[in-house]
Amino acid sequence: MPEVMDVIMAVKPVLGAFLCLVGAGLAIIGTVGVLRFPDFYTRLHAASITDTGAATLTLVGMALLAPTWLIVFKLAAIWLFLFLTGPTGSHALANAAHTAGLQPVIGRQRDGAGADEEGGA
Repeated sequence: MPEVMDVIMAVKPVLGAFLCLVGAGLAIIGTVGVLRFPDFYTRLHAASITDTGAATLTLVGMALLAPTWLIVFKLAAIWLFLFLTGPTGSHALANAAHTAGLQPVIGRQRDGAGADEEGGA
């Protein structure tokens, strides 16, 4: 049994660091989505989904790296707060935008001015 605990204690920091890096990468992907998507609703969706996932992966990685259970408990409380408030805030923003009359962009965006629906000049 001590051999199993030695393996677990050796893998824990590597797995924790990997999860933190994956969470940071997901946050960067969400940032790119916010910069590239065409309208408010798709940008909000990119920010909301990736923010919750990135926070979850990063906090799990940090929990694996934590030296005491008190820190793990605090990280779990932070995760619960983010997990409940992130989607709720995104929904409130989308609802406010919809109520204010902001319409989503539907269809393909065109860069060229004066192009008609069939793609002609």
